[in-house]
Amino acid sequence: MADQAAVAEILAAGGAVVLPTETVYGLFAKALDQQAVKRVYDLKRRPLDRAMNLNVASLEDILAYSKDQPAYLAKLYQAFLPGPLTIILKANDKVPSWVNSGLSTVGFRLPDHPLTQELIREYGPLIGPSSNLSGQASGTVFEDIVEQLDHQVIGIADDSAIQGLDSTILDLSGDRANILRQGIISKEALLEAVPELNF
Repeated sequence: MADQAAVAEILAAGGAVVLPTETVYGLFAKALDQQAVKRVYDLKRRPLDRAMNLNVASLEDILAYSKDQPAYLAKLYQAFLPGPLTIILKANDKVPSWVNSGLSTVGFRLPDHPLTQELIREYGPLIGPSSNLSGQASGTVFEDIVEQLDHQVIGIADDSAIQGLDSTILDLSGDRANILRQGIISKEALLEAVPELNF
């Protein structure tokens, strides 16, 4: 475990760090820095055609990197974010191809952890896929993650914050809303908060 200043220094310099979220640990790096993103792909041994999400700090950030957003987006944001919900929208031309693998869409995540939020505000947008080797179980114990990644990363440990359940992935890029992965937040909870959702 490292202190926040050391972690911030690595992020600022284009490195990758392990940070806690409310679901699992993520491997975070600056999204607009192509070499930083490549470092995360290399560490995870992740295929380059598997797109990354943008970890952002506000609704304004989501609007800045997307287009054709549904009218109820602000309502959805107020109800569930920050929290375990990943929202997929049409990407605009500010999203680099090395983040979303050249797709027409991009996912947005606002992790509900104060230290991670602070670093996203300072250095974001950040990528932050789960901090495990590609194809392995998502990381929930800090020491295990550092060992799995061959002690090539440092980060902030807060095992008590980790629930170990994945975020719900909600795709709003098409005519109908679509849950791509059922996580903590249920379809019923989404519809209760935002009846305008068109599944």
